[in-house]
Amino acid sequence: MKVQKRQILVWVLVAWSAFVLVQSLFFKFQGHEETRIIFKTIGDWMAGIGFLAWAADPFASIGGYAIGIVELIATVLLIIPKTRLYGALLTIAVLSGAIFFHLFTPLGVHRIINAEGDTDGGALFYMACSVWAACIAITTLQCKYAGNKLPTEHD
Repeated sequence: MKVQKRQILVWVLVAWSAFVLVQSLFFKFQGHEETRIIFKTIGDWMAGIGFLAWAADPFASIGGYAIGIVELIATVLLIIPKTRLYGALLTIAVLSGAIFFHLFTPLGVHRIINAEGDTDGGALFYMACSVWAACIAITTLQCKYAGNKLPTEHD
C-alpha cells in the first residue's frame, strides 16, 4: 500500500475511533441515564458471581467514570502519531471488555436505554465492534508499515 493512501486510511480509522469514543464520554461523565442503566445491569450481574461480588457496587456506581477516563486516555494516545499504537491497543482492551459484557451478560446487544424499556437496536454494540475492528487495523498498519513492533520475549 502506498504511503499516502495508508496514512489517509489510518487517519480515517483514527477519526472514526476518536469520534465514537469522545461522544460516549459525554454520557459517561454526565452520569446519563443510559450509562447508569448499563453499569447497574453489569454490577447486578457481577453481584451474582461469587468472586466478582466485591466489585459489583463500585463498578455500578463509578464504572462509567473509570471507563470514561481510560477511553479519554486512549483517544489522546490514538490522535498523537507517536503514541497511536498504544492508544489502539488500549482501545482494543477496553472495547474487548465492552463487547464481552454485551454478549455474555444480561446487558445484551439490544440494551435498554431508559426506564420505559426502550432499546438502542444494538447501536452501541455495533459502534464498539466497529471501533474495535478499526483499532485492530490501526495496530496492524502501525506494526507492518510504520516500523513499530509489539514487544516480544526477546526485547
